[in-house]
Amino acid sequence: MTTETKRVLITGSSNGIGKAAAKALSCFGYQVFKTGTRELNEKNYFPADLTSLDNVKKLYNYVKENFGEIDILINNAGQYLYSSIENTDINNIEKLFNLNFLSHYYLTSLIVPDMKKNRFGRIVNISSISAVVGEANASLYAASKSAFFGFEKSLALELAAYNITINSISPGWVETDLTDNALDENEKKETLDIIPQKRFVEPIEIANLVKYLVSNEAKGLTGQNINLCAGLSCGC
Repeated sequence: MTTETKRVLITGSSNGIGKAAAKALSCFGYQVFKTGTRELNEKNYFPADLTSLDNVKKLYNYVKENFGEIDILINNAGQYLYSSIENTDINNIEKLFNLNFLSHYYLTSLIVPDMKKNRFGRIVNISSISAVVGEANASLYAASKSAFFGFEKSLALELAAYNITINSISPGWVETDLTDNALDENEKKETLDIIPQKRFVEPIEIANLVKYLVSNEAKGLTGQNINLCAGLSCGC
């Protein structure tokens, strides 16, 4: 199977990390289907709010019918929530877990049968450094992202014999709209002070790592998490 015939589905790809990954993989010759909450007049794009698991099934059915079987799945859609535990709204618990993890679990479960049949698949989950080292007042977000770790280690064992790999990337603070919405200018300066490299990660850095993880060169790498965080996981 050549790069040109491999079909990729990327969730949360209308902006930020997902958009950068979609561009990088498209430029490298992959066929890419994108999804996000925005309404975009683009080919191979389907708007979907993945906080609803019904919408996950609708997305899968549309992609299967109009784009074909998926060889590579990038589970990227997610939302950040900064809140102390006692002030966390119960509705946010369900919403955040649905979007950050359960939607990806369900979507993966729908796509894996075709991957097993074709004896090829690459799955990359975009987690967060908050899930690795913890973050005060972001316990719900960190919990929803850390769910990927147990999921992928178990699924890696389940799918290894089918030439299917599953790994995650845990970015630190990234130059995206999510960061801009989460931090004001003073908070950005304070955050930069605790990052060892004194900079935010750029989306293209994550996109390039995604490109490697889905390549044949990374076929022996599965069930792993890679921290791409400008040194945050090492301490400060």
